[in-house]
Amino acid sequence: MASVKDIVNVPILGKDNLIQVGYNLRQHLVEDVLENIKSSTYVIITDTNLAPLYLPSLEEAFRNASQKYTPVPRLLTYTIPPGETSKSRATKAEIEDWLLSEECTRDTVILAMGGGVIGDMIGYVAATFMRGVRFCQIPTTLLAMVDSSIGGKTAIDTPLGKNLIGAFWQPERIYIDFSFLETLPEREFINGMAEVIKTAAIWSEEDFIRLEDNNEIVLNAMRKTGQSGASKFAEIKDLLQAIVLGSVRTKAYVVSADEREGGLRNLLNFGHSIGHAYEAILTPQILHGECVAIGMVKEAELARFLGVLKPIAVGRLTKCLTAYGLPTTVEDKRIKKLSGGKHCPVDQLLKIMAVDKKNDGKNKKIVLLSGIGKTYEKKASTVQDDVIRKILAVDLEIGQVSSKLGEKETVITPPGSKSITNRALVLASLAKGTCRLKNMLASDDTQHMLTAMQLLGSAEFQWENEGEVLVVNGGLQSLKAPAQELYLGNAGTAARFLTTVCTLVNSGEAKREEVVLTGNARMKQRPIGPLVDSLRSNGAQIEYLESEGCLPLRMKTDVGLKGGRIELAATISSQYVSSLLMCAPFAKEPVTLALVGGQPISQLYIDMTISMMASFGIQVTRSKTEANTYHIPLGEYVNPAEYVIESDASSATYPLAIAAITGTKCTIPNIGSGSLQGDARFAVDVLRPMGCTVEQTLTSTTVQGPPVGTLQPLPHVDMEPMTDAFLTASVLAAVAQGRNGADNTTNITGIANQRVKECNRIAAMIHELAKFGVVCNELPDGISINGINYKNLKKPADGVFCYDDHRVAMSFSVLSIIASEPVLLLDKQCVGKTWPYWWDVLENNFMVPIKGVEIKPVSHKSTSIQVDKDSSVVLIGMRGAGKTTMGVLAANILHRPFVDLDQYMEEITGKTIPQIIEEAGWEGFRKKETQILEEFLRTKPKGYVAACGGGVVETPDNRDILNAYIKAGGIVVHIHRNIDAVIQYLNIDKTRPAFVDDLMGVWLRRKPFFKECSSFQYYSPSARIDQSSESSSASFRNISIDFARFLRNISGEGRFHEALMRKQRSSFVSLTFPDVRGALSTLSKVTEGSDAVELRVDLLREEGQTAEYPCLDYVAEQLSVLREWTPLPIVFTIRTAPQGGQFPATAEDVALQYMLSAISWGVEYVDLELGWSKETLQKVVKSKGSSKIITSWHDWSGAQPWSNPMWTQKYKLGREYGDIVKLINKADTIEDNFKLEQFRKEVTAAEPGPLIAINMGRVGQLSRVLNPVMTPVTHPALPFKAAPGQLSVVEINQGLTISGLLAPKTFHLFGTPISHSRSPALHNSSFQALGLPHKYELYETADVQVLENVIRGEDFGGASVTIPHKLSIMPLLDEISLDAQTIGAVNTIIPQARDGKTVLIGDNTDWIGIRESISRAIAPVLPQGSAFVIGAGGTSRAAIFALRQMGFSTVYLANRTSDKLATIVQSFPADFNLIPVASQAEAAEAFKMNGAPMVVVATVPADIPMAENLTGIVNEFLANGAETKTKVLLDLAYKPLVTPLMQQAEKAGWKAVQGLDVLLEQGVEQFRLWTGMNAPYEVASKAVFDEQ
Repeated sequence: MASVKDIVNVPILGKDNLIQVGYNLRQHLVEDVLENIKSSTYVIITDTNLAPLYLPSLEEAFRNASQKYTPVPRLLTYTIPPGETSKSRATKAEIEDWLLSEECTRDTVILAMGGGVIGDMIGYVAATFMRGVRFCQIPTTLLAMVDSSIGGKTAIDTPLGKNLIGAFWQPERIYIDFSFLETLPEREFINGMAEVIKTAAIWSEEDFIRLEDNNEIVLNAMRKTGQSGASKFAEIKDLLQAIVLGSVRTKAYVVSADEREGGLRNLLNFGHSIGHAYEAILTPQILHGECVAIGMVKEAELARFLGVLKPIAVGRLTKCLTAYGLPTTVEDKRIKKLSGGKHCPVDQLLKIMAVDKKNDGKNKKIVLLSGIGKTYEKKASTVQDDVIRKILAVDLEIGQVSSKLGEKETVITPPGSKSITNRALVLASLAKGTCRLKNMLASDDTQHMLTAMQLLGSAEFQWENEGEVLVVNGGLQSLKAPAQELYLGNAGTAARFLTTVCTLVNSGEAKREEVVLTGNARMKQRPIGPLVDSLRSNGAQIEYLESEGCLPLRMKTDVGLKGGRIELAATISSQYVSSLLMCAPFAKEPVTLALVGGQPISQLYIDMTISMMASFGIQVTRSKTEANTYHIPLGEYVNPAEYVIESDASSATYPLAIAAITGTKCTIPNIGSGSLQGDARFAVDVLRPMGCTVEQTLTSTTVQGPPVGTLQPLPHVDMEPMTDAFLTASVLAAVAQGRNGADNTTNITGIANQRVKECNRIAAMIHELAKFGVVCNELPDGISINGINYKNLKKPADGVFCYDDHRVAMSFSVLSIIASEPVLLLDKQCVGKTWPYWWDVLENNFMVPIKGVEIKPVSHKSTSIQVDKDSSVVLIGMRGAGKTTMGVLAANILHRPFVDLDQYMEEITGKTIPQIIEEAGWEGFRKKETQILEEFLRTKPKGYVAACGGGVVETPDNRDILNAYIKAGGIVVHIHRNIDAVIQYLNIDKTRPAFVDDLMGVWLRRKPFFKECSSFQYYSPSARIDQSSESSSASFRNISIDFARFLRNISGEGRFHEALMRKQRSSFVSLTFPDVRGALSTLSKVTEGSDAVELRVDLLREEGQTAEYPCLDYVAEQLSVLREWTPLPIVFTIRTAPQGGQFPATAEDVALQYMLSAISWGVEYVDLELGWSKETLQKVVKSKGSSKIITSWHDWSGAQPWSNPMWTQKYKLGREYGDIVKLINKADTIEDNFKLEQFRKEVTAAEPGPLIAINMGRVGQLSRVLNPVMTPVTHPALPFKAAPGQLSVVEINQGLTISGLLAPKTFHLFGTPISHSRSPALHNSSFQALGLPHKYELYETADVQVLENVIRGEDFGGASVTIPHKLSIMPLLDEISLDAQTIGAVNTIIPQARDGKTVLIGDNTDWIGIRESISRAIAPVLPQGSAFVIGAGGTSRAAIFALRQMGFSTVYLANRTSDKLATIVQSFPADFNLIPVASQAEAAEAFKMNGAPMVVVATVPADIPMAENLTGIVNEFLANGAETKTKVLLDLAYKPLVTPLMQQAEKAGWKAVQGLDVLLEQGVEQFRLWTGMNAPYEVASKAVFDEQ
């Protein structure tokens, strides 16, 4: 217990001891409350997570301390579920009702123990219960301690926003007890640090500096595990108290001055205006503090744009947040992962921000910083929506520069040089002494470098002069390996410098044996190989963790560099050279660095490094006898007292280029001819020859542009000394024109290294300039640009794509300002790398109007079919095609109401359709039909499924209505089946008016109208199902699955492609049947192990076919049959004769029609040959909707080796149009396969994306084994192979095994008794059938602990779990799936490789087995109404979950004893609507109220007599089941196979399903989860059932 002297009291609102701060306050708070806040009733309210940790000790302390009081006060406790969802009206009402039921009165004192949710909500309960009762805050999270518990703000959330309903109600006490932080999870602690940083940022730079200086100490302490009861914060007790008290005192002061938030208290909302908006969208996955951290950065950027905050302050704030592990952007990879990539639309953010308590009417108010520790106003400031949008938007629209720009000279000081900043950070950190770095660039790149050097521990950093100066106290100790990997984003300079720095790292006290360097996806493609090769040759131990030659890297510690002679290929990047140069003084011997392989690239940057090393005390000498060779002595760097970083000369080219292109004047005051940077020559070597007037002194550069439109082209300019500036030169060259008819071409050379920068910049410039109408050509080491008149610049239709490259973005912003129309520029944030506030400069200094917009990048891969997934689905088609059947099915799948518009017409008119026609004639009927259609789409445009009458397309008005609906994003589906079957049905249907014309004539007339008025077509030969036919069950179930897939695909909700791309290996089987219908019996076998099925249209042959290709209707029918009988994605392929197929290449129009039709049929993939015309390529891609495009090229000659540039060109073209690229060559030698792999590595590194690359022929079969994505495969049951050398799935798996790429794994069944299990037979037969080298074994044990070594073994592939371990296994696993969490049991263990580690995931497939078994049995009836579960064990929980997922609205529960049922009911969400029944009478009554069940699942043993109460219940539901033709009983008992209950059910007319069905279905799902492959269903089924 804390003594009184150890407790710090913080005054607030005139009360000295309302806030009490200290360690271990629990005993004290009990005594203080009893003595000073007297009551007859005390109530502790907390959540179910905290209750078991703290309630028992508090209750005991209260019991002991209260005995001395008369009468003894009573203590009540109440718990609620944790999390933001509990902060609701419903929970508040629940608590209030409970308080009333406990006869609590107005003298009640409530103790709110928990985080912000508990404090906010329970405070509001206290404020309103009995018109206000006393309460105390006991915050248990850091966030609550420093923020929500102080100030008396209480509230609950509503769907429209957070904290919108509440009251000011001050607590009697706030007990801030640091001991609660001992058990606080790391993420929650960091979450609270956001509020600590916020408070310091608005109030105290001193507190902020303390946070900057101590982040590593605080986080290390927080991550410790307390030993022997010792506090993990013991060593930083005073520091932690100072940090928290700083925030507490600030908030207490502000609240005391402005209790009711009249102005000053607004300041505490810094970061919250925008942060709350993000939180409203991203909750609950993203925490409050994380959202506030992002909001703080955005609001600081607002202040910077408005000119009230220096850019360096934004950088400091961002760095501090990052240092404490907080996100600073919604693009943060952790935010993306945790939120599932949830999008935050700007309009939605602004809408949420509009409902903010600080706002003044429609005027949004936001707290603006003016510096670290101070705000622009002592209240929130009004900010206009367009400014906020500018900051929040991902993309920008750049307008035309103002004519007023030329009225005065513009003076711009760009940020510090990135190159010099990064070098200075390395040198100052490694040097002894203290150095003050001035004009340092604050950007993403330098932030990554600063954070990394801080984590490596060689220096301490501190900011001075409001962040304008970084004080580096370097050389403190040897570099030590950090606890975490060093993440560098896309910071190429940092990656290259730190690669060598990390070779000097020691293991440190923690004895860490390695350090890992990693980055984002693009960084993992950028080359680092030559530098690594040199370091390895000098003794460094470096390992590539993913792709050879790229990050991530793992480096052994305590190795260092040997020194001596080091050879380095320096023709790719001068940064390799600089990296070695800077670290060479720390080698074991003096270094001689020889640059080999040709003339080094960017010599001026090497000279810059050598010059800077001299400034820090190390003199590098150049060899007099050997070219490009340097001698570096051993030694120690010594920090100069001050080092001033030049502005970035590459960045300076943009303002100078604006002067050049607009005919105005601009000066850069701190870059001149004396600069260290090569790009300083840009004005003299590029702008002056282009016609600009240039004045350059040693320290400044001024450019006066010529009149607009008179820039001159440069016949040739070698930009090797300033390669980064070539992009700026390129956009100027785009509008440069020769005089008097001279050539308009500018040729830029010496820039080959720009292909391996943030992107392939040469390719990027060619592609993006083409959007403006500027033609460019690629040179071996450069680019050629043909300039045009600036008035002829086109508006890029899809915007300028920036490739996550700051130089691309800033260059095109220069060109955009003279375009005649505003230009869309995508991904504005990428400028954060070097000039985060470039857009501020462009608008505020250069008078360029900028508008924030939100348009996702659009390329050739975009679609003109813009579908609103929430729009109502309208079905059209001939009567008899199955519109009503499919409509009801669609409504069930989408959980929407179904409306038959013909029936709707009958209901509102009170007449049948024949009667309406008889009275009003066909014309009157059609008018009424139009009114109904128009009214429906106007009043129910979203959330419905509707079926139209067969003749709805007959009138132009209806066709116009449907087409307008499609254009607005609506979904209209033409339901079609074989017209002969339709006619046959219509001839016997007498419920509707007969057709006047012959039926075929009606179809032929309407057919083009159906096509015109539909966005998609669903063709099914079995769309009409006889609900009374038992034989139709399987077909209807298949159609149900296919139609659900179809609806997901056409609405963009399908995730087939993402799922396939996540797989390590995938394949599709190429069908060669002329008629799929004749192969249905073998289709299941043929598709075993494949991930997709290719329908080769060119190989189809219909009966009586005389043309070279089948008709479209035959193709549609073939596709529908295939989709009905396989759930796999379809690859729709038309292979032309020149490409190895049988479709005539001359029939391009037919092929286009077929491909567009396939898209309208909702196929998953369309193979698009690159040999088609550009018009065809563009039409298919423009219309692709949610289908994915596989662009393909086949070279049957084998004459072009993979090294031929033709293949790279085909790959780039394929990437431009396709989602997957497929390139097929022919192998003559085994080496051709290795050349292919080298090609794959190179092209995907330069331009990432899925690539199918294969060599045909027998020699090329190795390439099929090695190809990872969508490998085409064959099967022995096919008529022939689709291509020479094709392998089966079995052969590929065998090849992978033999080559060591597929390691044998052992799978297990854990439990007891298990000796009679059929699981080994199921899985081992499936492994064997697919050629997998794995084995499945029984592991019988009652001791779950012995399993830990098994599941952590290297050869562990996965496991099935049965009794008694379904619950006890869970603590041994790393993650539990949401399904398994809800069910409360695990039956499957899946090992998953993640970041170099194996993560064990617990899942539950029992429920899937139950769902599939029931679904097969009840088809064609749809799940509806009620179901019943007998039993209360783990399997019954899976049954409940399965039934709920199927759509049953009510689930009855019965068990031998009823006590377990209450536990089950409480453990599931209330909307599961679980109803326990204890007797036959209760069951009968429940059935009357909620409906009798159509499905019953029994989970009790069948080899012992059933309990008497259950017997009565069984009799009740068997006798009085749901009024449907199909009623199903599933008995999960295996002994006997046909149980007495099943026999009883069958006698009562129920369909009985045995438990082995579930074993099969759940086992098949386990197989998929373990192997990533679909199990061979027939093989698995045979293994399960044959021996029974």
